[in-house]
Order: sequence, then structure tokens, then C-alpha cells
Amino acid sequence: MPAVDPLDWARPAPDAFASGQAAAPGRRSDGQLAAEQLVEEAPVTLVFNDEVALTLMATPLDAEALALGFCLSEGLVEHAAEILDLQALPAGAGLSVLIQLPEPRLQTLRARRRLGAVPGGCGLCGIEDQRTLLALPARALAPLQLAEGAIESALVALPGRQALNSATGGAHAAAFADPQGELLELAEDVSRHCALDKLIGRLAQRPLDPAGGFALLTSRASFELVHKAARVGLPCLVTMSAPTALALRAAQATGLQLFAFARPGRWTRYHP
Repeated sequence: MPAVDPLDWARPAPDAFASGQAAAPGRRSDGQLAAEQLVEEAPVTLVFNDEVALTLMATPLDAEALALGFCLSEGLVEHAAEILDLQALPAGAGLSVLIQLPEPRLQTLRARRRLGAVPGGCGLCGIEDQRTLLALPARALAPLQLAEGAIESALVALPGRQALNSATGGAHAAAFADPQGELLELAEDVSRHCALDKLIGRLAQRPLDPAGGFALLTSRASFELVHKAARVGLPCLVTMSAPTALALRAAQATGLQLFAFARPGRWTRYHP
């Protein structure tokens, strides 16, 4: 009898890797049967030079954009052209993305791993780890002049671009808009962090300069999101929910313009 794969229960159906969703029968409170679509979640393991690996829980769509954006937003590379090779393959219950970095870049990743501060790690164990985790980009962000009504325009256009969330009700979106509020790019994921990394990856693939617009996120503004935005030169971040206090301090320290509680007709601006 063949051995049972312990990951069988977790593996998405093959079509979920193309659609990012899975069908799920259910029964509603009124007794009616329901055929729902659920957003998919799977491990996406980033493997650097066949040596260092870390796993993100993400929707298994646009995995190469996710990996590219992650490398940029975490400072593993400064430019997309530094990545020598990048390829996503089925693995385990999800995907592996094989990433080839120049040796000097891999040394940086090894050092962060030794400190226990590799992104996606489970925690911190000392002051050196905290310094690594909280280190902010050295460059100051140039201010972005938004046109009147730009945030409103982007918010109104956003729902029509959220195909995965429209089908499942469970996906975050990260969109990039120009200073007039026109949406130029969008990514969706079950994770707000992965949605932003996918967006950053897509901007690099096109390419579009992050400094030329603002990011709109369907989530709160956490420190990690502010940090990722500042790292790649996004000068303005707009979120639908609240910022954390640390996120605001990071925005103030980097010069990032932060808007939160964004809805059509209202928002709160924090900095500057």
C-alpha cells in the first residue's frame, strides 16, 4: 500500500493555482444550500540559491511577482535586474519559487538568518534582532502632490478591479494609482503583506516607478507595510483601516505620506 502523503489534506485543487479560489458547499442559517467560492491559501516557499528558504502563506497566484516584490521590499536587492533567475514550481502543498541572487546579496540574507531576523521568522530574541527588524531605509522619500479628489477616484474605481475579492469576499487588494487617482496596477492576496509585495513585483515587471504614485490598500497600515512601501520608494500609502502607532512613527521617520480610514468622501491624513 502506498504511503499517505501528510500534505494531501492541505493541497489546493489544480485549478486553484490559476484562479486563486476553491468551491465550497455549505448551508446557510435559513437552511438553504450554498455553493461558495473561498479564497485559496497555500505555502509559497522562497528558495534562495538552493540554500536559504523561507515560507509565506499566500494565495498561489502571481508567485513570481510575489517573490520579486518581496526581494525588493525587504532590501534583499535594490533593483530587479540583480536577480539572476526566478522560477515558480509546484511543491508540497503549494509552490516553491527558486531565486538566484548574486553571492554578496546572499551573504546579507545569511547574516539576517543568523540573527533570527529573516522576514517571515517567528520572533525576536535580542536587541540586535530588533535593530535589524526596525532598520529604516536611509533615503528620504520625496513628497507626492496628489490632485484634489485623487484618493476618492482611486477608491471608487477599486471594487471593479477586485476580481478575486468579488468572487470570494476574502482577498486583500493593493493598488497603485497615479497622482490623479487613476489605477495603474493591482494585486490581490489573502495576505495584505503578500498583496503589497505582489504589487511591488508587478510595478518592477512593467516597469513603473513607485515614486510616481501612491498605494491604496484594503487593510490597516501596519509597520511592515509602511516599511515595505518606504523601502521601494513609494511616497504615499492610503489604507482603508487604521494605522498602528508604530506605523505612524515609521511614516514620520521616512517622510512617507500616510492616509487611513479611507472611504469615498473621507480619510484621515497623518503625515506630513
